[in-house]
Amino acid sequence: MLNKEAPKGENKKEAKGQRTEFQLRPRQEGTTTVIQVARTAKVVKGGKRFGFRALVAVGDGNGKVGVAIGKANQVQFAVSKAEFHARKSAVKFPVVNNTIPHEIIGRYGSAAVWMKPAAPGTGVIAGAGVRLILEAAGIKDILAKSLGSTNACNLAYAAMEALKQLKSKDSVLARRGKVKEAAVPAAPKIGEAAAS
Repeated sequence: MLNKEAPKGENKKEAKGQRTEFQLRPRQEGTTTVIQVARTAKVVKGGKRFGFRALVAVGDGNGKVGVAIGKANQVQFAVSKAEFHARKSAVKFPVVNNTIPHEIIGRYGSAAVWMKPAAPGTGVIAGAGVRLILEAAGIKDILAKSLGSTNACNLAYAAMEALKQLKSKDSVLARRGKVKEAAVPAAPKIGEAAAS
């Protein structure tokens, strides 16, 4: 016969290990943009176990942006993990007149993203995922096009590969051992030197 006086919790087995919950961190500077949240399912003996995958972009609005994926059993924890990893993997790239300095193609897996600088007032002309990354980075005028796979994660990483390859004019000249003409003072003419 069952003991009706026993509390409900006594008949349950206790967990063998301590379960640690992912701690939410206080928000830091910069904008956090959730690009995509997808629900994942794992089929196990008792049915399906659901989880979440979040793709997040974090940018400071001044040429620095990071993208990462976070996975957890709850959307909030998945976004928090992705934000943490995105801040760690952020890259800095040159911004010239609110656009990129030159045309570039970034590839990741079967996804490819083409980017081209645009005139002031053009706006951000790009697909959903790439647009959010560029806006988080502070780009206001740009043309972008997806050339390969439409997978959101691969497109985001392809956009990041393109941004990593960007170089400013000054850095290219310095690497080639050339100096900008404006930086070198003009030599005085012979008549001017004698007059002074």
